[in-house]
Order: sequence, then structure tokens, then C-alpha cells
Amino acid sequence: MGKRKSRAKPAPKKRMDKLDTVFSCPFCNHGTSVECRLDMKNLIGEASCRICQESFSTVITALTEPIDIYSEWIDECEQVNNLEDYGDQDEGLMPRKRVSTSEWD
Repeated sequence: MGKRKSRAKPAPKKRMDKLDTVFSCPFCNHGTSVECRLDMKNLIGEASCRICQESFSTVITALTEPIDIYSEWIDECEQVNNLEDYGDQDEGLMPRKRVSTSEWD
């Protein structure tokens, strides 16, 4: 007589580490002062600093995490800083057509 085959136990689920919800401010550089909030009802995410009162808000989806909002804020700050640094040069920017006030009719 043969032995019955035993069922293999399912693999244990991997534990996901919690992501941060508090970050350092890009303006005042104070650690753990930026808090990210997700408003799933209105699909708005907001990151705000408790020290310098700077804030950033963006549109979110159901998959958005607080780190995504903070990353978008940092990316936006870098983009604005790059535009200020290279504001006199028109490299990479679309040329603008100048319109006089007489053409506004």
C-alpha cells in the first residue's frame, strides 16, 4: 500500500513595509514637518508643512500613496527651479508668439 500524498502548504505572504506619511520640507528643510493627506472622496492629495505653512495639492487616483504626492511636489519644485535658472534661455521651451493689445478684439 502506498502512502497518501500530502498537500503542500501555501507559501507565507510577504509582509509589506509601511510607507512614510511624514517627510522633510523642501523649503524650510525641517525634518518630519510635511504631512500628506489623501481625500479619496474629492480625489485630491495635499502635502503641507507645519512649520513654514507651504503646501502642495494634486489630483490623485485610488492607487496614490502619500509618497507619490510628496514626490510630485519635489519634482514640481525642481522644475520651477530649473525654469528660473534657465529663464533667459529659450532652450527646450516653445517659442511664444507676441500679441499686441490692438489684436485682442
